[in-house]
Amino acid sequence: MTGWQHIAGPDALNLDLINRAEKLIAPYIVQTPVLESTVLNAIADAQLFFKCENLQRTGAFKFRGAMHALLNLTAEQRKQGVYTVSSGNHGAALAAAGSILDIPVQVAVPSNAPLVKKDNIANNGAEIIEIEPGMAAREAFIEEKQNQSQRIFIPPYNHPLIMAGQGTAALELVKAVPDLDALISPLGGGGLLSGTAMVGHSQNISVFGIEPELANDAYLSLQAGSIQSALPPKSICDGLLTNLGEHTFPVIQDYVNAILLVTEDEVISAMQQLWQALKIIVEPSSATVFAAVCKYPEYFQGKRLGLIISGGNVDVRRLPWPVTLLEKAE
Repeated sequence: MTGWQHIAGPDALNLDLINRAEKLIAPYIVQTPVLESTVLNAIADAQLFFKCENLQRTGAFKFRGAMHALLNLTAEQRKQGVYTVSSGNHGAALAAAGSILDIPVQVAVPSNAPLVKKDNIANNGAEIIEIEPGMAAREAFIEEKQNQSQRIFIPPYNHPLIMAGQGTAALELVKAVPDLDALISPLGGGGLLSGTAMVGHSQNISVFGIEPELANDAYLSLQAGSIQSALPPKSICDGLLTNLGEHTFPVIQDYVNAILLVTEDEVISAMQQLWQALKIIVEPSSATVFAAVCKYPEYFQGKRLGLIISGGNVDVRRLPWPVTLLEKAE
């Protein structure tokens, strides 16, 4: 496959595309470890295998999809450069991939994005343009760029090449850990979950997507049978504050067993437990998966579970931990 193409149709994302992506990006990515914890197993009453994409380049799974996208550009497209809109992780990933491949990168960042994620983008060499929060501002920026620039737009999730790149995390996980009963992934725009779902389907493994209650537009979309607009950005899970796309939605409809919801308090508690037990930094979006395993024993008790820790880019200054920890100590 050559060039950044619009790929559509029922076979847009398939296991062959994910397998090809795995081979193509292998020289550039980190094959992240899978961690276990007897403490967390006991809490969840299940056997948990954590795929630690927080240890991926730029601290998140997004580097897989970004690198796969840029490797599919033609030589002419690489010269023109690329742009995207991102709250942080995709922008940093695209910036780093662009730096490695010598491709100019421009990133529009919502003004309320965590400082740690803005810094991650800037430190990887991208040009940053600040925009207002919300999908309307994102769409307006993209429309303006499409009318005025020759740069190629690389979406954060809604393209089969991105989805295939993200799916390589689950592919590595099922190769490393045999006989899993379920794969569990955070759910924002659906790129990671779509790739994970395709891998799970190919192995007859159940797949679950996890959303915060305050950003449950995908849950509502599946209930309605059509894509629902993203909710106002209220959740601590800043990486999940977006809505499904026309490529991710049908894959999730067909191959995801259920979307489960967790509260903000459950996410914070899960973060604390993961930090303490695994000794790794896990961002709120990632902690949703462990929160869900603890909350829904009817789905997960006694099972062998693959949990994707999607990222570790945390601005600790924005977390309400001091109050939470003091309350627990009293």
